[in-house]
Amino acid sequence: MNDEIQLKGQKILITGGAGFIANTLLKKLLNDNQMVAFDNLHRNSLSDSGLQNHPNLSFIKGDVLNIGDLEQMGFDFTHIVHTAAILGIDTVLKSPVKTMQVNMIGTANVLAFAQKQKNLKRFIDFSTSEVFGSMAFQSSETTHSVIASAGEARWTYAVSKLAGEHLTHAYCSEFGLPTVTLRPFNIYGPGQTGEGAIHNFIKRALQNQDLEIYGDGNQIRAWCYVDDFVESLMRSLTYPQAVGQSFNIGSARDVITITGLANLVCRVLGSQSKIIFKPALSADIELRIPNVQKMKKLLDYEAQVPLEEGILKTAEYIKKSKALV
Repeated sequence: MNDEIQLKGQKILITGGAGFIANTLLKKLLNDNQMVAFDNLHRNSLSDSGLQNHPNLSFIKGDVLNIGDLEQMGFDFTHIVHTAAILGIDTVLKSPVKTMQVNMIGTANVLAFAQKQKNLKRFIDFSTSEVFGSMAFQSSETTHSVIASAGEARWTYAVSKLAGEHLTHAYCSEFGLPTVTLRPFNIYGPGQTGEGAIHNFIKRALQNQDLEIYGDGNQIRAWCYVDDFVESLMRSLTYPQAVGQSFNIGSARDVITITGLANLVCRVLGSQSKIIFKPALSADIELRIPNVQKMKKLLDYEAQVPLEEGILKTAEYIKKSKALV
C-alpha cells in the first residue's frame, strides 16, 4: 500500500462543506491548498471543527439548487468535491420532494458549474450504497442497482443519488469531465452529526441512556471509519486511473448486526445503557456489505481502523465536544 496521498497548491471546492466528511477532508487539505466550503448550513460540523478562521479557508453560504450561488464563486477551481445532499432516514421520510430536488437538481447544477471551470482536474460525486437495495452482500461496482417500490418514501434517497451518479458518468463520457463516483458504506467517526447509528449509540451510551433500535436489530452493516474513507477520497482526487470510475468505499471486515453494534458500544465504553427495541419506521436495509476489491486494486487502499478502535476515537471526540450538552 502506498504512503498517504497529498495535494498541494490547488483550489478546491467542497459543496456541503460544513458537513461531517467535508470537515475531515478539510483538515487534510487546508494547510497546503486554497479551500472553499459551500453550504446552506442545514447541518453544521464546521462551527465545532476549529477550522473556521484558517487563512486558507473561505466559507460561502449558498444552495446548490441556485446555480447563481455557485457561479458567484468563479471558474478557477482545480478540484470539486460534491458532498451536498439531503440524507438521513428521518429527513428523507419527512421531505421526499426536497430530497429528490437537492440530490438530483442540485447535482445537475454542480455538474454544469464544473463543466465551466477553466482547469478542472477532478470532480468527485458522492452516491450511496443504498443503490444496491435492501439486500447487498459483497456487492461490486457492476452489481445491478435494485430500487424498491415507488410508493415507499425510503427509496427516494437511493433513486435520487443513482440519478446523480448516472448524470455524473454522462458528463464524463459525453463531455470528458474528469469525474469519479464514490459509494460510501456506513461511514462514521469524529465530527458526525445527524442520524448515524454509531454516533447516536455512542452519545447515549456515554450518558447511560437507553439505546433505541428500530426493527428486530438483525440488520447487518459493514462500518468504515471516516479517516479510511477520506484517504480513499484523496486517492480518487489524485490517481489518473480513478477517472470515469465508480468505487465502493467501505470496510468488508467490520461487519455486525445493529444489535451486535449496540452491545459492542456498551462493552467498549463500559456503559450501563439498556437496549430498547421499537417498531421499524420504514423499509430498511437488511444486509449491506461491500465488495471493495476495485478500491484495493485501483486506489491501492483498504480500510485500516478496526471497529472497536473507531468507536473509542469517536467517543473521545464526543466527550470533548458540545455533543453531550
